[in-house]
Amino acid sequence: MIDAIVRRPILAGFIALFVLITIFSSVAIVPETRQALITRFGKPVRILNRYQPNEAIGDPGAGLAFRLPFAENIVWIDKRVRDVDMDRQQVLSTDQLRLEVDAFARYRVVDPLRMYISARSEDRVSQALRPILGSELRNELGKRPFAALLSPERQGVMENIRVGLDRVARQYGVQIVDVRIKRADLPDGTPLQSAFQRMRTAREQEARSIRAEGAKRAQIIRAEADAEAAQTYAASFGKDSEFYNFYRAMQSYQTTFLSDNGEKPSSPTTVILSPQNEFLKEFTSPQRR
Repeated sequence: MIDAIVRRPILAGFIALFVLITIFSSVAIVPETRQALITRFGKPVRILNRYQPNEAIGDPGAGLAFRLPFAENIVWIDKRVRDVDMDRQQVLSTDQLRLEVDAFARYRVVDPLRMYISARSEDRVSQALRPILGSELRNELGKRPFAALLSPERQGVMENIRVGLDRVARQYGVQIVDVRIKRADLPDGTPLQSAFQRMRTAREQEARSIRAEGAKRAQIIRAEADAEAAQTYAASFGKDSEFYNFYRAMQSYQTTFLSDNGEKPSSPTTVILSPQNEFLKEFTSPQRR
């Protein structure tokens, strides 16, 4: 054998190379983050490191794997959660507002065999899920007003979209983990300004309503207070007629020298009267000195 190798070194080199290629073709290392679908002449035969719910990544299928050289190939499938971005789309809400919406979904391959049969690769799965996500999002947002996206109701909207998308995605062997809206804006230009104007008008109407209600309640409180004060004054007038004259004089002075709210006016008030004028009686009365 050794003499044959020495006499034919080139042939021996080819044989050694063939043996090495055969060995390397029969052994593969399965990473913890990937699932390995073994196909024999294009037909799936087994799955290594398959995803299992509530199982730690890498247990127990990761590591060395053996296959038939030149007959079996490995299709690598990610075991982690992947993202699929939806193309920016316009959605019409129930209050007739056109929204520019950006969204994305997160999914995981849970059935590698079904995924391989229906889509062949993860990239094709993403391409198939993208229009389905847009359709589910338009259907769900079209049932709600724009304000729903700015309230706690948004969480329920996202869950409904996830459930609807997951129902369709199961045929590709994937599970939808989550759906999120990145942006939901009104388009630039006239529609946006019109929406802002409607919002401003609505807030102004609400403010006027609140002020009117406040003024109404203030009038009621003031009327009740005036009625109670009138009863008090009437009882006092019956006991002391001089008090009535004094009270009426004070009211007259307040109206003349002060403003309606009882404060000094911004410009001084000048009144020229004779000291014996009846209007100044309370200022000149000996009892008030």
